Amino acid sequence: MAVKGSHSHVKLEGEIERCRAEGHWGQLQHLAQQLLPPARPPRKAAAGGAQDAEDYGSMLLAEALLEECLKENFAKLKDSIPLTEKNEPKLSEAKQYLTNILSRGKLRPKYMTEAMLILGKLHYVEGSYRDAISMYARAGIDDLSTKDEPLYMLRLVTEAFVIKGLSLERSTNSIASRARLCEREEEVMACFETACVIAQVYLQELEKTLNNTHSRSIKGSNMTYSEFELSYFLEAALQSAYVTHLKKGNIVKGMRSLREILRTVETKATQTFKMTAAKQLAQVLLHSLSEDCYWSPLSDPLPEFMNKEDQSYVSNLLCRRPELYTEENAYCPQDNVEEALLLLLISESMANRDAVISRAPDQQDDRTVSLRDASAVYDLLSITLGRRGQYVMLSECLERAMKFAFDEFHLWYQLALSMVACGKLEEGECFAKMVIDLGEDAGESLAKGYLALGLTYSLQATDATLKGTQDELNKKALQTLERARDLAPEDHQIILYLSLQLALVRQISDAIEHLQEALQLCKDDMNSLHLLALLFSAQKHYQHALDVINMAVVEYPESFSLLFTKVKLEWIHKGPEEALVTCRHMLQMWQMVYNVLQHSGSEKESSVTETPVIKKHNGLHLTLPDAHDTDSGSQRASSLAASRLEQAMSEITMQSSAMKQGPMQLWTALEQIWLQAAELFMEQQHLKEAGFCIQEAASLFPTSHAVLYMRGRLAEMKGNLEEARQLYDEALTVNPAGVEIMHSLGLVLSKLGRRDLAQKVLRDAIRIQTTSHSAWNSLGEVLQAQGKNEAAIECFLTALDLESSSPVIPFTVIPREL
Repeated sequence: MAVKGSHSHVKLEGEIERCRAEGHWGQLQHLAQQLLPPARPPRKAAAGGAQDAEDYGSMLLAEALLEECLKENFAKLKDSIPLTEKNEPKLSEAKQYLTNILSRGKLRPKYMTEAMLILGKLHYVEGSYRDAISMYARAGIDDLSTKDEPLYMLRLVTEAFVIKGLSLERSTNSIASRARLCEREEEVMACFETACVIAQVYLQELEKTLNNTHSRSIKGSNMTYSEFELSYFLEAALQSAYVTHLKKGNIVKGMRSLREILRTVETKATQTFKMTAAKQLAQVLLHSLSEDCYWSPLSDPLPEFMNKEDQSYVSNLLCRRPELYTEENAYCPQDNVEEALLLLLISESMANRDAVISRAPDQQDDRTVSLRDASAVYDLLSITLGRRGQYVMLSECLERAMKFAFDEFHLWYQLALSMVACGKLEEGECFAKMVIDLGEDAGESLAKGYLALGLTYSLQATDATLKGTQDELNKKALQTLERARDLAPEDHQIILYLSLQLALVRQISDAIEHLQEALQLCKDDMNSLHLLALLFSAQKHYQHALDVINMAVVEYPESFSLLFTKVKLEWIHKGPEEALVTCRHMLQMWQMVYNVLQHSGSEKESSVTETPVIKKHNGLHLTLPDAHDTDSGSQRASSLAASRLEQAMSEITMQSSAMKQGPMQLWTALEQIWLQAAELFMEQQHLKEAGFCIQEAASLFPTSHAVLYMRGRLAEMKGNLEEARQLYDEALTVNPAGVEIMHSLGLVLSKLGRRDLAQKVLRDAIRIQTTSHSAWNSLGEVLQAQGKNEAAIECFLTALDLESSSPVIPFTVIPREL
């Protein structure tokens, strides 16, 4: 080799180390050629120092040739297809160099070890897994230390460990002993986990080096870190540990590995990989971990899982560890859905940032990969946000995907559904039409496009205030849903919503006929059974309706929606006493669900659920006065604006009173149970007990429009008409589209002698819900009191006609969503 004190030698060594660390294989070949002597006569032997330099140059040349060969055959490596010397001249030349170097044994021990590591990699890509394992054993990689080693050595050691693990995996078939097989599996995991740690250290140190080099603008280093791409073996080093754990069903170990990777300080080279890792962790959280088993990223798993945890396999010889993000002031997710959502929002941001928008032919492959990755993220976001009912956020996310979703039916269809679900009906209609315009390109999903559009029309009809507009939209909804049924005659969901639309326009017999088809296709569908019970109640066949609802409750015992309907049916058919028995059952059911949530929360010591813990108050023992209980689902916000205002006001009130733990739907259900109980007690003239129930509901949501309305009803029954009027006004302020509130307010105004105002309020109620027979009847009474007998008669006739086909609970209780 060159003289040690030579400035040119030091500079050459530095350039060689930089090229090996940064992957400049073309430049490394040029530098290696400088170490090789010019051609000499065959008989003339080289001196010892010259031979050492020649072998060192040959090793560098072999490494550069091998890396270029691997880069050219990246696809084969991913598919585990061995490379052959016959088809790969660079591989053959590299192997010849390395074999000669090892046979001569003239290199220094340090470089001899490096040559063995390179040859071990070459054996692996040839498919000679045992030779690779033997070469790494000869190099003694288990005893290697990464302390004070140059960057390129970190890369070589990383690749050595991951290749050894992969080689061991592919050699397990020859092992007969079960005990030996377990030892081999542990050895494989030790290799993978060690490779993962060193790989992260290498990438973090490489970024620092390149950033420093760039800032000093060193001549000859024109590479930026953004141009550095992970090699196949570096990718394998980062992901083999957690992938192997998950494949074997070790969910806890796999999650811990993924979380550790995501906590390490990010480098530009790992951004795409971390997006993939975040998406995979979100999948595990959503599909393989229940809320009861969840533990936060900063805590330990539940004890029963900890007992199954083995010690870390990472070698103690590793003195360097990757840098982690600080935990100071870090936000910590509190359940698996929340953590999955955070991961997916990060992945979605990265997917949008890296999306390939260009439709140039030469970027088709990159665009396909980009779209596939983004679609997977948006599918998971749909699942996650759907579980929380966050359709507004979902639609906003999907809108961001439209910039690269040209002609992609799936994403457009998801956007249309999210628009409908969050109340953006005009936008939902627009996007649903775009989906349908794809025509045959949409394939089997075209029927779903028509279904989405039909539901959009149906929801628009419900919200419309002009009867002509309602009739037109209902007609469009029917036609579109019938088109969907023609395209997919065996889709029970489409038939269900066609039946529901028929029910909404009061074609009860036709609705039952179609619903029977849906039930033949899916006998235990909850919404179909629920709708059938409502249709029977509309025909006044209350016993048949009760039989159906009881059947549905057996299948879905925890469905409060079904139980609310059961209470209404029992109230009408058997009286309030029977309905109160069902209410008691509902409260017991609620208490059971609440206890399960509290029990699961107590097992997560460091976890705080999504809302603060409730203080025990007088009513949470859930026993009604006089051993009665009740429940109702009829009171609900009729618009997004009302529900948001109500929630905001209730949250402010809860700051100084009772604080709730668990999903908001659970507490809304409890409020409705108490209010339904109050309504039943008022039916029995038990006003004291009714007041107790309303007080319990008010302790949950003091400013709820349902609570204010029921307080008004109670005041009205007590003869306090002015107080009742004020309470109805307050309830109407929170929920301006509340038809029942308007109905009661109109009656009170009429009793107070303000019949003109009462008439206006009742007409407003009818304008919002033209099928409300009680509002029509009350309007008739007000008109009759004003001496307008002909108009009153028309209202009474309309009320009778509507009442003959009215269910116990409006058909709109059936959710119109996909």
